[in-house]
Formats: sequence, structure tokens, C-alpha cells
Amino acid sequence: MSTLAAAPPRDAVAGDPGRLRRALGAFATGVTVVTVGGPVPRGMTANSFTSVSLDPALVLLCVGNDAVMNRTLAEADTFAVSVLGAGQEDVARHFADRSRPLGAAQFEAVDWLPGEATAAPLIAGAAAHFECAGWRAYEGGDHTIHVGRVLALDELPGQEPLVFHGGRFRRVAQQPRGGRS
Repeated sequence: MSTLAAAPPRDAVAGDPGRLRRALGAFATGVTVVTVGGPVPRGMTANSFTSVSLDPALVLLCVGNDAVMNRTLAEADTFAVSVLGAGQEDVARHFADRSRPLGAAQFEAVDWLPGEATAAPLIAGAAAHFECAGWRAYEGGDHTIHVGRVLALDELPGQEPLVFHGGRFRRVAQQPRGGRS
């Protein structure tokens, strides 16, 4: 006899988006800033970023259909993703703030450098940078799944990432040396 409970009815999740959000919050994610360069650069905080393939090198991010960044990515040939470091919560909050200035002015509050492959702003001090060419986009309910082919990358070895878990920014707990995993 199995100790597993029966799966809930499919519509039980759809009826309670708050419960779904809380349950998804149990999964810790990294925090990124997605950027697009050009005459009107744009940035947005995102935690829905992951690898797809090593060959070809593909990554994906999910952006709400009603977000300005969704339209920006649909029109752009390239974009960049900066994986934020543990000390960059203020950067994450800045690019999540819908009242921040538009265009180049939104980057005046942070240190950044232009990507060599895309010219998109890369957040200085980030744990890693990925510069990408748009590859495919897929419908995903109330979000669009944007897949990018990695053109260039850089990383800061030993940089601890910023993590989002349970609705809060957190740091990765360091395991003592010699400890068991």
C-alpha cells in the first residue's frame, strides 16, 4: 500500500493563486536583472531564469505578458542577464520598482558596463553575466518564455549569489568545512 496521497483535482490550484504562489516560494531561486540595450535601454528584475541546453548554449527567462520588458524582448535581437551577487539586493529592488525612471535614466542608480557582444547594460559586481541572442519565444499562460542563445558570458569566481525564497531575499548558508553534505 502506498503512503502517497491522491493528487488534488486539477482545478484546485487554479482557484487559489495565492496558495500556488506560496507553494512556489518554497523553491529558492537566484535573482537576475535582465537588460536590453539600444537607444531606449530597459532593465527588469527576474528570478525565472535557468539553463536549457549546453549544446547549443541556451538559457530561458519568463516575463509577464503585460510587462514592458516582454514587448522589449520581442522587438530586440539581443539581451543580457546579470546574476546578482549577495550584496545586490538594492539593485534587485531598484529594477523591480515600477516607478523607476524609463530609458537610460533607470541605470543612473547602479554601476554597469556595456556588454561587448550585445551592448546591453551588465550590472557591475554581479556573480555572472550572460549576453544572448533571442532564439525562440513561447506562450506560457500569463507569461512568455524567452529562450536566448548565449553569445558571451563572464563570472566572478567565489561570488555568493543573491537568493529569493519564501518571498524574501536571502543569502546561501555556508556549510562549515569538513561538514557532511
